Amino acid sequence: MHPLIGYLIAVGLFAIGLYGVLTRRNAVLQLAAAELMLGGVHLVLVTTDLVAGLRTGQSFALFIVVVAAAEVGVGLALVLNLWRERASIDTDALPEEDDAGAEARR
Repeated sequence: MHPLIGYLIAVGLFAIGLYGVLTRRNAVLQLAAAELMLGGVHLVLVTTDLVAGLRTGQSFALFIVVVAAAEVGVGLALVLNLWRERASIDTDALPEEDDAGAEARR
C-alpha cells in the first residue's frame, strides 16, 4: 500500500471530525467528532511508522488510545453534569462567560 493512501484517509478523518466539532450543537456528537480527529492522528502515526520503520509511531498510537479513553470518561462526565443542571446537552444554550463574569465569581 502506498503511504499516500493512509495520509489521505487520515486527512479525511480529521477534516470530518473538525467539521463535526465546529458545527454540531450536541455535546455527545462533538465528542464523537473529536474521536474521529484522534483516529486521523492515530492513522498518521501508524502510516509514518510503516514508512520510516522507526517503531516509535506504534507507541505513540498506543498513547493516543489511552488519551482517547480518558477523553471519553471525562467528556461523558461533563455531559452528564450538563444534563443534570440544564436538562439539555445543547452546547449553544450554554452561557458564554467573559473575564468580567469570571472575576465576579472570585
